[in-house]
Amino acid sequence: MKQQLHTPYYYVDEALLIKNLELLKSVKARSGAKILLAQKAFSMFSLYPLISQYLDGTTASSLHEVRLGFEEFGGETHIFSPAYIDREFDEVLTNCQHMVFNTPAQWKKFKTRALAAGKDCGLRVNPEFSTQEEGHAIYDPAAPGSRLGTTAANLSALTEEDWQGLSGLHFHTLCEQNSDDLVKTLVAIEEKFGDYLPQLKWLNFGGGHHITRSDYDIETLISEVRRIQDKYDVQVYLEPGEAVVLNTGFLDATVVDFVENNGIMNAILDTSAATHMPDVIEMPYRPFIIGSAEAGEKAYTYRLGGPSCLAGDIIGDYSFDKPLEIGDVLTFTDMAHYSMVKNNTFNGIALPSIAIKRASGELELVKSFGYEDFRNRLS
Repeated sequence: MKQQLHTPYYYVDEALLIKNLELLKSVKARSGAKILLAQKAFSMFSLYPLISQYLDGTTASSLHEVRLGFEEFGGETHIFSPAYIDREFDEVLTNCQHMVFNTPAQWKKFKTRALAAGKDCGLRVNPEFSTQEEGHAIYDPAAPGSRLGTTAANLSALTEEDWQGLSGLHFHTLCEQNSDDLVKTLVAIEEKFGDYLPQLKWLNFGGGHHITRSDYDIETLISEVRRIQDKYDVQVYLEPGEAVVLNTGFLDATVVDFVENNGIMNAILDTSAATHMPDVIEMPYRPFIIGSAEAGEKAYTYRLGGPSCLAGDIIGDYSFDKPLEIGDVLTFTDMAHYSMVKNNTFNGIALPSIAIKRASGELELVKSFGYEDFRNRLS
């Protein structure tokens, strides 16, 4: 049961995950699209047997990710890399069916080996069209000067011989966005790359589609998928990561001490922004805590920080109805995507355990971590 686990620990709510998967399954059925799990956002493979009942396969960006998808998920295994590493390439080939290349140069370098191995190959394109908010350049593949994807100018240099063996195009420009931004992006895609599509078999819309968010316009997504498939006679792929596990994950942490400084009351937790939820610092964003509010909205405000020696290991300022006490457990929401795959052992901080809250309500421990995990990673 939940009380038997030591904080900090992540857990994924199976019932909430199934709710997301049922929605994605309906999108597949109504649109004809194939949907892949983007493992860069979520690679908790103990849940792959469940997820694989609903989705068509996985997509990866590295040798280890594609191997995980191949061995633990099954279905179609896709991979894209900004640049494949020669010494890894043969092993990549044994673990995938679909390969997407970032540049014509990479395609020409590996074309013979990929086709000889029977792989379905494509190129990633960059429409040079961004719909993301300012300040999110770190997550904007279409930002000026981006290294991700081939521009129309560079694609036009491909010869007829170069095109032989290419089955599709891939683009990925969205991040936590609604389908109205997909509509705008597809205008740019068709304008710059539409002439190539009739000779191809598939078009991959990439990730960043927030399909399972409550205000997401699913009808527009379905309409656009159908339109593209009918117009160009191609198979459309979607590869959400975050949307698969959106609002299904939690992180429980305990208050361990308080420090008052210059009118600010710091509550130190046994979880860390720097190590357990690094996007809080990198993105940045402010995770929600059940029962909390913005600073000053409730009677008692605290600055929540982690146990590392990093001065900036701050999760944020939160207010509560009652004073916090040492031993109180706080529950952070929406912690399934990116937090687990990005966590680290900086400062020797122990990694949180991982659990599944089964549909029955039972909390099942999947994995816990200790000193050996820290020690063996470094030498």
